[in-house]
Amino acid sequence: MALRRKLFAEQRVARGYSQEEFAEVLAVAASTVVRWECGRATPQPHQRPRIAELLGITLPELGVLLSPEQSPETAPLPDTPSLPDGDDDDMKRREVLGLLAVTGVLIALPAPDGVARGRTAPALLETGEALHRSLWQVYALSDSKQSAFPAVRGQLDLMTKALAEARTAGEQTRLCRMTADLYQLAGELFFDANRYTDAAECYTLAAQAAHASGDHDLWACAMTRHAYVELYAHRAPSAQRLLTAAGRVAQRGDRTLSTRHWVAAVQAQAHAAVGDLNACERALDEAEKVHTLGGDDSRNGGWLRFDGSRLAEERGACYLQLGRPELAEEALTAALAQPLSLRRRAAVLSDLAVLGAYRRDISQVVHFAEQALGLADRSHSGFVGKKLDGLRGRLAPLLADARVSELDHRIAALPRTARREGHAYE
Repeated sequence: MALRRKLFAEQRVARGYSQEEFAEVLAVAASTVVRWECGRATPQPHQRPRIAELLGITLPELGVLLSPEQSPETAPLPDTPSLPDGDDDDMKRREVLGLLAVTGVLIALPAPDGVARGRTAPALLETGEALHRSLWQVYALSDSKQSAFPAVRGQLDLMTKALAEARTAGEQTRLCRMTADLYQLAGELFFDANRYTDAAECYTLAAQAAHASGDHDLWACAMTRHAYVELYAHRAPSAQRLLTAAGRVAQRGDRTLSTRHWVAAVQAQAHAAVGDLNACERALDEAEKVHTLGGDDSRNGGWLRFDGSRLAEERGACYLQLGRPELAEEALTAALAQPLSLRRRAAVLSDLAVLGAYRRDISQVVHFAEQALGLADRSHSGFVGKKLDGLRGRLAPLLADARVSELDHRIAALPRTARREGHAYE
C-alpha cells in the first residue's frame, strides 16, 4: 500500500469507521473502499466532499492523501504549499495554535470522571503510534516538507478529542506521549517554514506532554528542538541554557537511545556560535560516541533520528562559524560524498560556497551556490533559504564580479515563508 493511501486508511480507522461502515455511509461497495486504500482506484470528484467530512479533513488535505506518489527525484512540487503566505496561512496557523492551547489544558487537567466516551481515544490508542511513525516518514522523505502539513493538522485535531475522552491514568499517559511526538513534528513543519515562534510553542507543549507521560527522551528531544529555534534566532546563550537542561533530562532517559549524543551535537553548534572552539570540539567528540551504541532506534517512531550520519556536515558548519575554514573543508567534503536528503545536501553546498567566499574563490562560490539554489527552488524550504541567506552575507566583497552579483539577486528573490516573523529575529 502506498504511504499516502495508508494514511488515508489510518485516518478512517482513527475516525472510528470500519471499511464496511465507511462504505455504507458513502453508499458504495466495501470493495470500492478497499481499492481506494490500496491505490487501485480514486474517489470521484462528487464523492470527495463527503469523504473529507467523514475523515475530518479539508478537501485540499484529502487531495494530498489521494495524489499519486513519485520518487523524490521526479516528484513535482505541489501547486499550493500547505503553508502559503496570506490569509489562508494565518487561518491554518491560528487553528493549530488554538488546538495547542486546548491540548495544554487537557494535559494539565485531565478529563473528570464520568466524561462521555467517544470513539476517538480507543482508535488512537490502537493506531496512533503507527500513524505518527508514518507521518514522520512522509516528512523525512518529502522534498517539500510542507506536504505533510495537512495530515499532521488533521491528526492534531484528533489528539485533542482523544485527550478529552481519556478515562484512565494509563490512557492519559499514552495519549500524552503521542501528543509529545506529534507536536514535535508540527514544530518541525513550522521551523522549516521559518515560523520560529510557532515552532517554539509546539516544542514547549511537546516538552510538557512528554513530562506528563514520564518519557525523558521525548522531553529532552523537545527541548533540543526548541534550542534550535534560539540558535537560528541568533540567541546562543538562550540555546545553551535549554541544552544544559535537555542534557540533564537525557541522562535520565534510555541509555540505548541516542538522545544525549544528539544534545551534545547541538551543544557543539551553540559553542560555535559564541566562539568557543575547545568546547565545540569536546561536544562533537561526545556526539561521536553515538557510533558505539549499535542497536535499532526504530522503536522511537521518528522523533529521534540522530545516528551520527550528520556529524561530518555539522562539524564543518561549526568550523565555518568559528572562522576556521581550513578545518571545515575536510568535514564538508566528506559530508558531500554521503547520500544526503535534499535539505542536507543544500546546506552542505551552501557551506562549501561560504568556504569559497572565505578564500575569495569566485569559481567555488558560483559552482556550489548554483547547485544549492537549484535545490532551494525544488524544496520551497525556509531552512534552505536561511542557509543561502548566510552565504549572501559573505558575498559583499565579491559583488564586483557579475556572476556573484547575479547569485546575490537570485538568493534575495527566493520565496520567504514567514518573512515578517523572520525579520523580528534578525
